[in-house]
Amino acid sequence: MPNAGWNNLGPSEKMLVIALGLVQLGLLFAALADLYKRPADKVRGWKLPWAAASFINFVGPISYFAFGRKRK
Repeated sequence: MPNAGWNNLGPSEKMLVIALGLVQLGLLFAALADLYKRPADKVRGWKLPWAAASFINFVGPISYFAFGRKRK
């Protein structure tokens, strides 16, 4: 298997990696900001584990938004 480094990627592949990285950072910051401003009684479970889970690639922030927030 050849070494697949950054310099071996084409321009469109580099743009895809950058775009996915920006989406990941956006989800992370959105989840952390929402956790910070949302009262604890509006979050399912404790805030600290949800904040830690938000650092797990796409799964953490999406899980928080799908399951961690109480709707009403």
